[in-house]
Amino acid sequence: MKSHEQKTFPVSGAGLGLRRSMMGEEISPEGIDFLEVAPENWIGVGGRFGRWLRAQTERFPFVIHGLSLSIGSPSPLDMDLVQSVKSFMREHGIRCYSEHLSYCSDHGHLYDLLPIPFTEEAVDYVAERIRRVQDALGQRIAMENVSYYAAPGREMTEIEFINAVLTEADCDLLLDVNNIYVNSINHLYDPVEFLRGLPGERIAYVHVAGHYDEADDLKVDTHGAPVIDPVWELLEEAYKLHGSLPTLLERDFNIPPLPKLLEEVEYIRAMQTLAEPEVAYARGR
Repeated sequence: MKSHEQKTFPVSGAGLGLRRSMMGEEISPEGIDFLEVAPENWIGVGGRFGRWLRAQTERFPFVIHGLSLSIGSPSPLDMDLVQSVKSFMREHGIRCYSEHLSYCSDHGHLYDLLPIPFTEEAVDYVAERIRRVQDALGQRIAMENVSYYAAPGREMTEIEFINAVLTEADCDLLLDVNNIYVNSINHLYDPVEFLRGLPGERIAYVHVAGHYDEADDLKVDTHGAPVIDPVWELLEEAYKLHGSLPTLLERDFNIPPLPKLLEEVEYIRAMQTLAEPEVAYARGR
C-alpha cells in the first residue's frame, strides 16, 4: 500500500499563515481552507487582537506552529509552555501542533533556530523530549525539518537523523519543502531523493515559502519573498510521491496585501487538484 493511501490529515486543502498585519483584510473561507499561527504570539492575548483571533478560529480549521519549544536544547523542557499550548489548543479547537526539529534556547532565548547535531545520542535525547511533550498534551505532535547552515559533530546524514527521530519518538512530520530546497543547495544533495526517503505516512501537512539568494550556492530561509519555481516543482514532486498533502503558505515579512498572497494559495490549490486524480485518501476536515 502506498504511504498516502487511507491517511487522515488534521486539515485539508491550501492554507495560509495568519499574521496580525492582516487584521482588517477580508479573510474568506472561499479562498483559504485553513490557517496557522504561532501559539507564543497569541497565548494570553486579549482585547481586539484576541477577539479577532477568536473570530477566525470560529470560522476556519486551525493548526499551530510553535517557535520556542526548543526541543534540542540542553536546558530543561519548558513544561509550563507545553501546558499553555495545551490550553490554547483546547480553547480554540486547534487541529495540530507542530514545532521545529532544532533548538533556540540555552539559559535564555537565542533568537535563532540552531541545528541539532546529527548523532545517535541526539536522536535519543530529542526523541525522549518529544515523547514527554506528547504525553503531556495527550496527542502526537509534528516536527518540522529545518534549514541549517552548519552540521557540527555530524555522524549521520540529515535524512537519517530525521527518520530516526520520527521513528523513536513516534511523532509526525511537518514537511517544509522550501527547507529541503535550501538545504539541497547549501549541502549539495538531491532534493527529490530526500523527499523519497521521508515516511509519507507520518506527514501531517506541508509548509511552502520563499527564501533569499545570498549566492548561487548559498540560500537563506527567510519567508520574506514569493515562492520560486524550483520550490513549486519540488512541491509537485512531493504530491507525486506522497499524495495531495495539505499545504500552507508561510510569509513572515515583506508581507504583500492579502490578494497577492491568495494568488499563491490558489496556485497551491490548483496543484492539489491536478494531483488528486492520482491518489485516493481520506482527509480530515
